[in-house]
Amino acid sequence: MAHRLCPWWLGYFLANPMRRIWQEPRVILAPFVSEGMLVLEPGCGMGFFTIELARLVGPHGKVLAMDVQPKMLTGLQRRARRAGMDSRIEARVTAEGTLKVEDVAGAVDFALAFAVVHELPDQSRFFAETYSALKNGGRLLLAEPKGHVTEAQFAATRQAAERAGFRFTAGPAIRWSRTAVLERR
Repeated sequence: MAHRLCPWWLGYFLANPMRRIWQEPRVILAPFVSEGMLVLEPGCGMGFFTIELARLVGPHGKVLAMDVQPKMLTGLQRRARRAGMDSRIEARVTAEGTLKVEDVAGAVDFALAFAVVHELPDQSRFFAETYSALKNGGRLLLAEPKGHVTEAQFAATRQAAERAGFRFTAGPAIRWSRTAVLERR
């Protein structure tokens, strides 16, 4: 699979409220996220899911929202301030190819990788770093767009996750997405 990065300006389209018609963040995330959790969201873009994650973790939780593109995070921070969720979100610019999550090793309850893993140059490294950040029993919801990721490519992605130590279970049905729930053993 060729490495490709979503252009930052597409973040405006991806954060459009009309997207809720086919991908409602609360419906997708509520089964996985509860009050007080520490959540990791690599490739957060302008925060379509991030704002809802912040609502779900409540005032005692935290969302670590990460992106390699500072302009995406600027858009996220603006949206978070308007929603009154900025105190629950820590926006981090990451270097391409690494999450740099050593400071939260073994502390993350849940991670969301929505339409991002296919953009990464090294999926194995991503899964190893995410695995190390999660608590035992922590889960990663993986969703990849069917229009960009074939079934065979998604199977290879799941295998990379399993090699990192994750246990695979079927993911929820999300329109136009291939999904899996991966759990740290």
